[in-house]
Order: sequence, then C-alpha cells, then structure tokens
Amino acid sequence: MTDSNLPRGIGNPATSAFALAGYTRLEQFSGVSEKELLALHGVGPKAIRVLRETLAAEGLPPMG
Repeated sequence: MTDSNLPRGIGNPATSAFALAGYTRLEQFSGVSEKELLALHGVGPKAIRVLRETLAAEGLPPMG
C-alpha cells in the first residue's frame, strides 16, 4: 500500500478496512457517506473525524 496517502491518525484497523474496500487515497473519500464508512469493520468515529479534518485541511470536498 505504498501509494496510500491516508492519514496515520486513523489507525491500523481502519486503514486495513479502507484498503479492503478499495480506499487507498484521501481523495476517494470525498462524497462517500460517513454511514457507509462506519459500516466497515474496524472503522469508528475517530477515523471518520480524522478523515473529515484531513479532507478540510487539504481543501478537498467533504464526505457526503
């Protein structure tokens, strides 16, 4: 997963869950619903918060 630019603060379980679901780039989360992401095993509120904050800091569109 060397092409990944996911923030480290989301934790290993969430990073693995996102990779299994095909999410390896921060840009892929724009428009994806938080509910859909929370349904992935290993993803919790902290990962969602970190993603939301990182998307905003990078000037990317928010999650849907």
